[in-house]
Amino acid sequence: MYPFVETIRVEDGVPHNLRYHQQRMTDTMRRFFPHTPVPSLASELEARKRPAGITWKVHVEYDARGITLFKAAEYHIRHITRLRLVVCDDIDYAYKSADRRRLETLFAQCGEADEVVIVRNGLLTDTSYSNIALFDGRHWVTPRQPLLRGTMRQSLLDAGVLTEQDIKAEDWNSYRQVSLINAMMPLGRLVCKI
Repeated sequence: MYPFVETIRVEDGVPHNLRYHQQRMTDTMRRFFPHTPVPSLASELEARKRPAGITWKVHVEYDARGITLFKAAEYHIRHITRLRLVVCDDIDYAYKSADRRRLETLFAQCGEADEVVIVRNGLLTDTSYSNIALFDGRHWVTPRQPLLRGTMRQSLLDAGVLTEQDIKAEDWNSYRQVSLINAMMPLGRLVCKI
């Protein structure tokens, strides 16, 4: 079994959405490793402080033994301007795992685009590495059934910034723009025109 993963953005020494990461890690460990104590991400981050003035991507892997890998690297956003819809009706990525082979296979289908948006059963889901939010000119919406219920996505839903909606692939062109969102990219940080 591949380890599970949390990716945490740390800016100016502050970890973002930590309670969402901790909750997802707790839920995953209770599901797969019910007899393993759940580590505290806050304690792990406190013990490994990073210099301020840099955006850090903190990568944490864990399994039945607890945290098995903790690394941090300076984060630079990818340059993405063109997206391509690809269909995969049988993909399942409900738990954030280090096993990304299926996602990488789908990403390889991007052709001349920079990234893919995965369509499952006729509905938009996620890119190969992020959730999505679509803007219709008035409101931001996010797919009701993403591949992964990301921490940034959940925080934006809880704040009332996003609403969930079933978004058919055939309705893609009815939106003006799409924002890729994940732990490292808040809403509006990486936006592509549709």
